[in-house]
Amino acid sequence: MPITDMLSLNAHIYADEISLIERDPVAGIRREITWKEFNNNANRFANYLTSRGIKPGDMVGLLLMNCLEWLPIYFGILKSGAWAVPLNFRFTAEEISKCLEVAEAKILVYGPEFTERIGCIQGKNSYLKEFVFVGESSNNENNDQLYSCIISEYPANEPDIPISDENEAALYFTSGTTGTPKPIVLTHGNLVSACITENHHHLQTHEDNFLCIPPLYHTGAKMHWFGSLIVGSKAVILRGVKPQWILEAVSEEQVTIVWLLVPWAQDILDAIESGEININDYKLDQWRLMHIGAQPVPPSLIRRWKKYFPNQMYDTNYGLSESTGPGCVHLGIENIDKVGAIGLPGYNWQAMIVDENGKPVPQGQVGELIVKGPGVMKGYYKNPEATNKVLKDGWLYTGDMARQDEDGFIYLVDRKKDVVICGGENIFPVEIENHLQAHEDIKDAAVIGIPDKRLGEVPAAIVELKPGRKLSEEDILEFCQLLPRYKRPRKVFFDRIPRNPTGKIEKPKLREKWCGQGVSVFV
Repeated sequence: MPITDMLSLNAHIYADEISLIERDPVAGIRREITWKEFNNNANRFANYLTSRGIKPGDMVGLLLMNCLEWLPIYFGILKSGAWAVPLNFRFTAEEISKCLEVAEAKILVYGPEFTERIGCIQGKNSYLKEFVFVGESSNNENNDQLYSCIISEYPANEPDIPISDENEAALYFTSGTTGTPKPIVLTHGNLVSACITENHHHLQTHEDNFLCIPPLYHTGAKMHWFGSLIVGSKAVILRGVKPQWILEAVSEEQVTIVWLLVPWAQDILDAIESGEININDYKLDQWRLMHIGAQPVPPSLIRRWKKYFPNQMYDTNYGLSESTGPGCVHLGIENIDKVGAIGLPGYNWQAMIVDENGKPVPQGQVGELIVKGPGVMKGYYKNPEATNKVLKDGWLYTGDMARQDEDGFIYLVDRKKDVVICGGENIFPVEIENHLQAHEDIKDAAVIGIPDKRLGEVPAAIVELKPGRKLSEEDILEFCQLLPRYKRPRKVFFDRIPRNPTGKIEKPKLREKWCGQGVSVFV
């Protein structure tokens, strides 16, 4: 069954029940649609696409901030048999154009935030033949087709286009934290597998309400919502990440499940501990599950979280775009005593830790994490060489270094490309970052290797302090005396930690900025 059938089924069973709610705290706007409206709008957009000559296998770009229209448009693209191509809203006009050229997209859907960028590329792309503007007509500066007109003019009947699990559904570009973003091909079967795995992990029922905060263009947020789609439960799309806005949404919409990124969880705790927020002002008893993904989770963060939310279930999610988002490995809500691990192979998944020859390493040793399951991508688009490097005998080589404990739990050590090799010794930045983030005055931390004439490279810590706190480089180095000698940072820089919209540290930016600050250390 293709994932589009789930939407049609929900519209039949739960027609007049609320499916999606959008909250925009800045504009003071709250909007909602029912399952029937959701499905009708998707059908109307699909029928518009077919009327414009879009055929199965064609590609349609999607460049929107999170909003009530995002998912109906996405499903409309899928129902037409076309591939959805969600784009990172941080991309420049040049990057947008390049991605659309790679995809050979024929239509681009965009919002008012991108008017200037889209204006720069109109008429310069050899494939794009039409643009659809999602917003008020008064803001349609490029005079493009209006989405509001499409859903009022085109019929809401189900498109008569056969779709199977084997059909390609979407082209996702990787986050690019370790290099140039690569386009990933996902099938309807991949998307359906994410629904099943997510629902099995987090036990969503029709009565649940999921708060969606991360950007929908990324696999993470959407694939977590898929666990709600499969049971027809509602979701809230929140535009903004301030702690007050998150807690207001949870309280006023009676949200039961929230997926956070590490920085947002830290911000909520900081706001509570500073007195900026009083959690007794909010109705939070129904909030049953908080889970985190997209990056290593410091155990100290969860210990702080449980102090204020002792009755809440917690889960760590691990995944990547190439595995159709999170779920190939997860901690499990029953395993909170193992916080710090990314967990066990997910439902319908297998996992191994291997050496450079693809052979399993002894338990406890560090190797590369590889996974196998129904969410493994079809491949990198038109790039068999890159595909063959990461897909071998059905196994996906993640590029993440990990180890496994005596109970089978997997601990993420670091990205293969982020390992610091100091005097021939492998140093995994995540271990140092977790230590630094346990300091009560540190908001965030990142560790990179900087050049050293004698040792090749040495670990340097970039530290972001909490507002109003003061620490010196000497204070940080003293705190790191608790680490083994070879793991201690040799240099400390104070700066903001850049993270992408999915919470991952953008280490290429840090290396570009700080690698010229090398020091020669003799030990």
